[in-house]
Amino acid sequence: MALDEALMSYARDTGHWVLRVYSWSTPTLSLGRNQAARGGYDLSRLAEQGIAVVRRPTGGRAILHDREVTYSVAGPVDDAGDLRESYGRINRLLLAGLRTLGARATVVDDDTPTLSEESGDRDRAEPGLLPCFHHASRGEITVDGRKLVGSAQWRCDGALLQHGSILIDDDQIQLAELLIQRGPAMPRPATLRDALGHVPSEADVTAALFAAVRADEDPHASEIDGDSCIVERARQLRARYLDDSWTWRR
Repeated sequence: MALDEALMSYARDTGHWVLRVYSWSTPTLSLGRNQAARGGYDLSRLAEQGIAVVRRPTGGRAILHDREVTYSVAGPVDDAGDLRESYGRINRLLLAGLRTLGARATVVDDDTPTLSEESGDRDRAEPGLLPCFHHASRGEITVDGRKLVGSAQWRCDGALLQHGSILIDDDQIQLAELLIQRGPAMPRPATLRDALGHVPSEADVTAALFAAVRADEDPHASEIDGDSCIVERARQLRARYLDDSWTWRR
């Protein structure tokens, strides 16, 4: 999370766009920036199952990061357009990458997206404990009507950061078991295992998304290799994401 926010600062300072694709070393529950979560999760059950918890800088609802691939996109707001335009631009790249892998992915009601956006840190309606993959909102990516990619965007001081989770396998239903009070049954989301008939590697997904960037956005796009300013900024931000007062602030 600290590195993603540092990339947002990099985009703000340089005017460059950055796509990052990664997985998590430990199963982790991530909470949306303004999601109401304090007192809602069974902390002992989380510990027993070895699930860490972090709060994202972006909005949206809870996601279990384990059998999935996470992407982040950072860019300057001046070059992004409004929420609809920026989501559409990023969705086009995601769809191109997913279709290269062989997934028949589509966007729900693409003409009228109503996806999550947070601007700065002002108070907004707090998402509840319903998991991100419970249902697809307009503008989100699905396969056969089931949600495959969950995304949310944060804009602050001239830059944006968008996070998204692409499900490789289905473990999101497990989130209901981590709540102190169980909510409604969660429908089964889409996964790349189902869409492709096999489990793609993180490297395969990454290569497909990077190829989409070079094909549709910038043929000369190159990897950022250990930029010292980005690393130092991430180091400065890291303490915040390890702080329980941030994680459980709502």
